[in-house]
Amino acid sequence: MGKLVIIPALPGSSRHQRKRGSDPRYVEGQRLLVEAIKYLVKTGRARNRDAVELLSEHVRTRFRMSDSPLSI
Repeated sequence: MGKLVIIPALPGSSRHQRKRGSDPRYVEGQRLLVEAIKYLVKTGRARNRDAVELLSEHVRTRFRMSDSPLSI
């Protein structure tokens, strides 16, 4: 039979909370997507509806609210 080896770990060693700062590239990407949505709506709301919905869903689900381009 095999042996069972237990390696003890310090409690809480893997649970360090890092303070997450805003990455300028991340915020710039978010700003560019918002500008693209504005452009699509301005050039043809009905014609570009599917593209606007796709970009809107991406912005809503992929970005943290704390990294808003409005707070810069």
